[in-house]
Amino acid sequence: MEDARPLLLFDSGIGGLSVLRAVRALLPDAPIVYVADNGGFPYGTKSEAEIAARVPALLGRLAERYKPRLICIACNTASTIALAGVRAALDLPVVGTVPAIKPAAALSRTRAIGVLGTDATVRQPYVDDLSARFASDCLVLRHGSARLVELAEASLRGQPTPDADYRTALDGLLEQDGGDRIDTIVLACTHFPLVADRLAAVAPRPLTFVDGAEGIARRIVVLTEGQDWPAAASAGVAVFTAPLDVPAGLRTTLARFALDRTETL
Repeated sequence: MEDARPLLLFDSGIGGLSVLRAVRALLPDAPIVYVADNGGFPYGTKSEAEIAARVPALLGRLAERYKPRLICIACNTASTIALAGVRAALDLPVVGTVPAIKPAAALSRTRAIGVLGTDATVRQPYVDDLSARFASDCLVLRHGSARLVELAEASLRGQPTPDADYRTALDGLLEQDGGDRIDTIVLACTHFPLVADRLAAVAPRPLTFVDGAEGIARRIVVLTEGQDWPAAASAGVAVFTAPLDVPAGLRTTLARFALDRTETL
């Protein structure tokens, strides 16, 4: 019998599609369940306690319903706060998403990097640890932008978003003391790679944007090595945790990522 168990990717919204894109490139036949926790969105403005309580409980329900072979928390905020709790609660592989500070430090020539994420992510001790371990010789500046998450969500729904708002998000990094030295920016929210082209377009100088999606996809490949996949790629399903009248623009985006059905948890 073929193994039809899906990969389950989870995010607070639809930003985790940036990780799904990388996973599809390496595992095109993998069945996919993509979960957007629109009932709890946004995570970046919530307290650590709220996220630490919500995410393991929700993923437990999702694991029971969809029987995945692996879960990927395609959300930096949820991963930096709740990854350990999820792994303790579930008896299956769980892959997290953490800010790509190590590759950014390897790329930076000026030895100054920016970390652009949600407020909840950029204040985490985990970011301190990554900076100390992999970028100790770099100036590491951080900025949290809830607005950039909103812009990414709106863009993926097919709504127009103003250039000035993207520039404001970048200015939060570049206008800090030492920000004029930054040459590499970590996109520490999975929403942000989906609007990286907009950020690059309004940047005052060439910048390198780095995210962890490809590394996450490679880790999923390793953890599923030797497993069987369905003979033919099946259409994926997008799951929302609260009722949602999916707008046409979002349906188009989901279809672009081979998510042809929607469900509500």
